[in-house]
Parts: sequence; C-alpha cells; structure tokens
Amino acid sequence: MVNARGAVRPLERQRMRLRLLGAVDEDRRDVEVLLTALQQAVAEVHGLGGMVHLPGGGMSGVLYLVADSGLPESMTRPWLIIPARGEAPPSRAARCDTVAWQPDLAPPDPVPGRDPAALWPSGLPVGIGQLAVPVPGVGGRRGALSVLFAPGTEPGPAEHAFLTEVAAWMSGRLRSSGILNPSCTLLRALQHGPGPRDAPAEEAAGAPALTYTWDLRTGELTAGGPVDEVLPGIDPEIMTGGIEAWAALIHPDDLPAAVAGFDTGIQERGGFQHEYRIRRQDGTYVWIEARARTITDEAGAPVKVTGTIRDSSETHSAAESVGRALRHMSDGFVSLDTDWRIGFLNQAAERLFGPAGEVAGALLGDVPAVRAVPGLEQRCRAIAAEGRPAGFDVPWPDGTSWYHLRLVPVPEGLTLYITDTTERHLREVERAAAERAAAERAALVQRITRELAEAVTAQDVMAAVADCVMTPLGATGLIMLGVVDDRLAVVGSRGYPPHFTRALEGQWTVRDTTNPVGDALNTRTPLHIASPEEFRKRYPQSEALIREGDEQAWAFLPLAVSGRGIGAAVICFDRARALDDDERTLLTALSGLIAQALERAGLYDEATTRARTLQRSLLPQALPELPEVTVAARYQPAKQGADVGGDWYDVIPLSAARVALVIGDVMGHGMAEAATMGGLRTAVRTLSELELPPDEILGHLNDIVGEPGTDAFATCLYGIYDPVTRQLSYASAGQPPPAVARPDGTVTFLPMTPDPPLGVATPPFETLETELPAESLLALYSDGLVESKDRDVTTGMNRLAALLLESVNAGPGAPADGLDGLCAAITSALLPAHRALTDDAALLLARTHPLGAENVAEWPLPEDPVAAGRARELVRAQLADWELADEDLVMTTELLVSELVGNVIRHANGPIRLRMLRSRALICEVSDASLTTPHIRHTSATDEDGRGLQLVSALCRRWGTRHTRTGKSIWTEQALPTGSADT
Repeated sequence: MVNARGAVRPLERQRMRLRLLGAVDEDRRDVEVLLTALQQAVAEVHGLGGMVHLPGGGMSGVLYLVADSGLPESMTRPWLIIPARGEAPPSRAARCDTVAWQPDLAPPDPVPGRDPAALWPSGLPVGIGQLAVPVPGVGGRRGALSVLFAPGTEPGPAEHAFLTEVAAWMSGRLRSSGILNPSCTLLRALQHGPGPRDAPAEEAAGAPALTYTWDLRTGELTAGGPVDEVLPGIDPEIMTGGIEAWAALIHPDDLPAAVAGFDTGIQERGGFQHEYRIRRQDGTYVWIEARARTITDEAGAPVKVTGTIRDSSETHSAAESVGRALRHMSDGFVSLDTDWRIGFLNQAAERLFGPAGEVAGALLGDVPAVRAVPGLEQRCRAIAAEGRPAGFDVPWPDGTSWYHLRLVPVPEGLTLYITDTTERHLREVERAAAERAAAERAALVQRITRELAEAVTAQDVMAAVADCVMTPLGATGLIMLGVVDDRLAVVGSRGYPPHFTRALEGQWTVRDTTNPVGDALNTRTPLHIASPEEFRKRYPQSEALIREGDEQAWAFLPLAVSGRGIGAAVICFDRARALDDDERTLLTALSGLIAQALERAGLYDEATTRARTLQRSLLPQALPELPEVTVAARYQPAKQGADVGGDWYDVIPLSAARVALVIGDVMGHGMAEAATMGGLRTAVRTLSELELPPDEILGHLNDIVGEPGTDAFATCLYGIYDPVTRQLSYASAGQPPPAVARPDGTVTFLPMTPDPPLGVATPPFETLETELPAESLLALYSDGLVESKDRDVTTGMNRLAALLLESVNAGPGAPADGLDGLCAAITSALLPAHRALTDDAALLLARTHPLGAENVAEWPLPEDPVAAGRARELVRAQLADWELADEDLVMTTELLVSELVGNVIRHANGPIRLRMLRSRALICEVSDASLTTPHIRHTSATDEDGRGLQLVSALCRRWGTRHTRTGKSIWTEQALPTGSADT
C-alpha cells in the first residue's frame, strides 16, 4: 500500500478517492455531488481546475456548464454554454464518446448570442492543456468532465483512466436521481446555486406533456389527462368540442401552417411536429409544441392521430431572446437555407451585405459584396460540402477591412458568423513584419558570422563586411581602420576613391576624442551621426571627412578584443538618416564579430608571413647560371595558411660539367614537413658532393625518411645531365615522370618504373638513362601542378604537354622573357586561383646545352712513369689550341696533371686516360681502373710522399674523385681567364 519511503502509491490513492466518492450521502444535492467528484478528480491528476458540462433540455445541441472547481469566474464565463458540435475538448468528448486532449487552451466555438472569444480573459499563460472525458447518459446524450493542466504537462494513460472512472461515477449518481438529462429549470438551478431539495417528479423529468387522440372519422378528441394541468389557462373542457373547437383556439397567423402540417402528416401516414400559439381563456396566447403520428387501419387508410402537447412558451421565449441577441450582436450573423438563400441577417451583417429588405431571400452568390470578394462563394460551398464547422479570413472589397467568416452546418442549412478582424489582422501584419525583420536580421548575423568565420586575411574581413552589411543597411561606403602604433591605418575601403583613403592614413590617433573614431574607441560604444550638421557640431575638427567624403550620415563601430582597441569600422550613407533601435543593436553585435575576425586575421597574417619566410628560406634563393643548362623554377604554395608545404627543387653543379636536377615533395603541411623538406634538401646536396649515382642517392634518402620515429613520406626525382654525352640519368621515388619537349616539336614523358615514396620504398631504386638532343626542354614538376580536385593526373599531364608543345612551336624567342615567362605561363594555365589551390605546386624547367666536341679533349696514357711527361705535353698543346696561353694557367695545369698521373702510376693500375673539358671552368680528369679513393693526409717532415694531393688542393678551385663503371676519375677545376669560356 505504501512504498519504502511511506508514500501512498498512485493507484492505491486513486482507489481511496473513489471510495471517498462512494461514501457521499444519497441525499446530497446534485450540485454538491458534482463539485465533490470534480474536486477529487482535479486533485488526483494535479490539475489547475476543472469543469462539468451536461446536455440541455431547452436548446438541443448545447452543453451547459453545471459545475466548476479551482477556476476564476473570468475563465468559466466563456464556458457557460458551448455547442455539442464544437471542436473544444468537452464538445468532442461528449459528441464522440472519447477522451479529447488539446495542448493549448483556446475559446470554445460560439453559440447564437454568445461569442466566447470576446469573453476570453487576457494574460493567460501560453500552453495550458485541457483534457476532457465523456460523462455517459441515456439515449446517446452525453456530458463531459474536463480538467486544465499546467503548461508543459500532458496527462498519461493513468490520468485518462482515473477521470473516466470519476465520470462513470457521476453518471451513476445522476441516473439514480433521474436528472442526467436535466430540464432547463434544473440547469438554471445548477448554474446559479442549490435549488429546492424536492423538485416535482414531472419537472425533473422534463416539461409536462398531455397525450391526446384524434379520431379522424368522427373528429373526436380525447385527452390522457386534465388539460389545465399541462396548459394552464386553457378551457378544461376544450377537448369535448372536438377538433373544430381546438382549431378555433389556434392563433390566426399560425392556423394555415398548423393545418398544412397536420394534413401533410396524415397524407404521408407518418409522424409530424409543429409549434403554434393557442388562446387562453383570458385572451392571451401560449406557445405549444404538438407532436403526432398517424394510425392506419388494415387497409392502410388513416383512422387516428395520436400525440402529445406541451407548453413551449419557455423555449419560444428563449428563441425570441436569442433572435434579439442575434439581431443586435456586434458580429455579423446570416442564416442560409439549403438553397443558399439568405433567410435572416442581423444589423452587423446588413452593414456588409446591404439592408435586409434588399437581400433577404436572395442567393448568397447574388449579393454584390459577396461577388466583389474573389472566390468567396466557392470557399463557402467547399466548407459546406465537408459538413463540419470551419472558417477563414477574407479581405473586404473596401481594401482596408478584414473579416473572419465561420460557417456552421445546421439541419436547415448553414449559419454564417462574420467577425471584424481588421485590428487583429493589422496586428498580425505588424507582428509578421517585425518577425520578418527579426528573421532577416538573424539571417544577416548568421551570414556575416559565416563569412567572417571563413575570412582569412584582413582584406577578407573587409570584403565580408562590405558584401554582407552595406546593401541591407542601404550604406554607400565602408572604411576599415586598424590600430598601428597608436594611429589608425586604413585596412581597406569600399565606395571611396584612393586619394580619400590615402588622406585618412594615419590622420587620427586612438586617444584623440576630437574625432568620431577615437571617441567611439575610447567609449567602446558604437556612435551614430544622422546628419552633417550633427557631425560639425560634435566634431568640428574633423570636418574634412564631410567635405571630402560627401556623405550625409555615419555609423562608427569600435573594434575591441579583450578590452583592447584594435580598430574601427565606419559605415557611411549618402543621405541623412537615423538608425532605429533594431539597427543599432545589430551594429553593436556586428562590431564584436568584426573585431574578433580582424584580430584572427592579424594573427593569421603574422603566422602566414613567418611561414612563408621559412618556406622561401628552405628553397634555393637563386638558381645557378650554368652554360650546360638554362633553368627556371616556380613554387606556388597552397591556399593561404600558416602551414608550410613540403614541395622543393634544386639545381646542383657536379664534376665534369654535369648538373643534378632535383624535385621532391614531402607529403602534408606543417612545420614538421617543412623541417623534413629542409633536411632532405641538405642531404641531397651533401650526397651529391660524394658523386653518387641517382639510385644510391635515393637509397640514402629513403634511409633518412624511414628512420624510426620519423612519421613522414616524401617523393623525389633525382637526375644528372651530362653535357658531354647528352645523357640524362635519373631515378624516381613516387614522383610523376618528367616531360621532355624536343626541338623537333615532340613532347614525351620519360619512361619510369613506379617506385613507392621515400619512407616506404624498398631499395634498390632503378636508374634510367635517356639522350636529350641539344636545346631540349626538360620539365620536372610535383603532383600539385597537374592534379586537383577538379582534374585527375592524366588530364593535367596532357595539359602540361600541350603547353610545352606550344612553347616549342612558338620558336626560341617566345615567350619574350625566356624560361621564367614560360614557367609563369604554365603555372597560370594549370593552377587555379591562389586561394583555391589545395596543394603546393613546384615546376623546374631546364633547357639543355651540350658541350661541343671542340671543348672536349681525351687521350690514353701509358702505364709507365713517362706518362706524366706525356700528359704535360698534351695539356700544353691543348691549352694552346683553346687559346688559353696564360703561362700561369699552363704551368699550374701541367703541375696538376703531372701529380694526378704520377699518383695513378704509383698507387693504382691502368688503363689510364686523361680528359680535358672547357666549360664553366677548365676541368682535368685522370681515370684509372682502381676503386681506391685518394685522401689528403697530414705528413711529417721526414715523409717522402703524401704531399701531392695537398699540392693539388692548393692549386685548383675544386677537386674530387668520381667512381665510374670501369674505376674512378680524379678531377680538378680551375677558373678560366675572364672572357675565355666558350658558351
């Protein structure tokens, strides 16, 4: 019965309440019974209050409020009389015998003479719910028990079941007292308080009726009881005079209709009903309702009429009262018959449709006012076809008024209620306009918030504010100012000529309150100036802004972040205007958004500048000028951001006039990738000094990238161009194949074995060789140049080939600025706008210039000590042929060659060859079949050897050893006399 905390369980509590109701004394008044049950119901379901409605006897189709609990009179007044065919929860529960729930309390449907909406109290909380359950009755007539719930509260199945049980208990108690379908007298008593305890049985059961029989063959009338007990004031002996005497009492105005009604009923052998007036003995009249049915004999001929007569004066008086109320009520009321003819209209309706004398009996569609409203009759007929009450708003032909038309189907046709809703419509229009303006402001804030969130640089912020704010506000100019060293510098402008913004540059200081910008920054409050006169009055020292700008109104928005002023935005208008409160609120909110975006943009610009500086420092500052190749390069970083990329390239001079061409890409963006790229570029240069072939260099790079703890991947292509043999030796790790544009007008991509990127590759790498004709154009590139989100690699490579072909066919003089111009043209054609670039792109172009045979001399030497002397003779003769007769150069070269040949004779083995090259320097090479590498070593005073390489190192600019397929070559480089290089 109780839970662990001692509280009564809900189900047991409900049973206790029902037992309390069962203990109510049988002699309690019906009003007290209803109130007791209603109070228990409201308390159990935690409702705000409740009501009980029962069907009336005076007006069919109406429910009367007979009891209420916990509700003020202002709330119960609209619910005193409601239609049984309405849509309010009590009406639906009684009509449909079902539980009805409405989450938002609303006025019930109107009844003739009563408009609940006009009686509806103001200030009710939004979201009050109403739950109604049917109160069972006899003959299919039901009442309703309803409870109001607090906003946000919705009753569940347990509350539904409990209220249904309470309603059933109410029904049982009312049936036992015989007043479930109460008379008008009892209903009035219930509405106005307790009445007499002992009501007469016949009054409790309804208005008394007199049964009668009319013998059609004799005209004799016989009554089932005393006439004067049912119809006071009527001659008690009237029935003895037969039907003629009774007809003589009927009011002359009602007699034709009464006779016609009886005749029709008799002829159709059915039941009939009519209401008319009869004369009392004192000469006054009383309304009666006569119901009858025809009795026939075995042959089907009518022989008798039996029926009842009751006093209907009360009902008729109520109808007359309703008619008067309808006639004078503020809302329009029109009664239509089944043919859509106007039977009745009140004064309010006459003001809209015309005088009753002119439109009564006319078809609704023929009324001029109805015809003037497009589609009005069609909408009315559509609602009538649905067979249920409905309404809609229509504009009236006068162009200023709005009316709500509600059509309610009734058995004899339709009733039309017309309510003037002009004020409500105007309020709705104003509210809709306000809501639309609020929605537009919210959309504007959302849009500029989104644009500012995507803005990267200060210029992006400027463009976002101009695009999003100027048009909605009707502004014609915008200036964005930023604080630089306590002065205001122009960040950007829209709608002003350059000379005006230049004049503003640095003109105002942050702390100077004699200008509007400084004033707004110091008060941290947006400043609005509605006219030039106001501007001159407040800031006379800044009148130049008016004179030069030719504007008429201004809004100065301070831009501050964390209490620190960082700038201002000036919005200008070409006409005098004052900003309303909503616009001021909007600009205040925007100033905060703009300030935050501008602060982010400043930090971004600083970080981007540092990142770009770092990235540029990791790439070659300038490419070497070499006679063997003419080179040009372009590097394009991805869209603006603080993260640097990993694309790189390099051109490295090697021994024997050879040139190394390198391009690579470290995957990803960031400082770690940039560091990896710098390390790889340094490693490539170091390994190149060791004269290693391309495959070995990639192998060493793969070891560097693949070291434990290094989470990086990189691609690289390393190629060596030999101008003597015109051979290009290259190896690749994940790079796209180089393109070669040959002088004959063909463009091809060099064949390559697809190797994985560095870091995941497994050496050895494959070295490939190809011969490049003189003046061939070699293009090395990263994948970012040819691949994008809108273009695959194959399409990009085809486009690159087409561009190279165009350059070849254009001749050696195009473009005018050589390879630099061609680089620019290719990147411009292949890459999207800079901010749309999603990956770094690098391009390295190299035009090959082979070394002519006249610049190359090579001889075999004997493996004998005399080889050194022979080498000196060959060198002297060749220098003379090359017109390099400078004696110092000749003697130095002879000494170098003599030392190298002597070193080979002593420490290596043959065959021995001597080669001289005239290129960017004078190059001498001595080759042998030995793989040993000579090294400079320190010697003591008593050592007889070891000083030769020290001498070589001192006499030449560079020297080194290069391993070949047949052994090694020791080479030296000497600077040529000025003007003697053959280019």
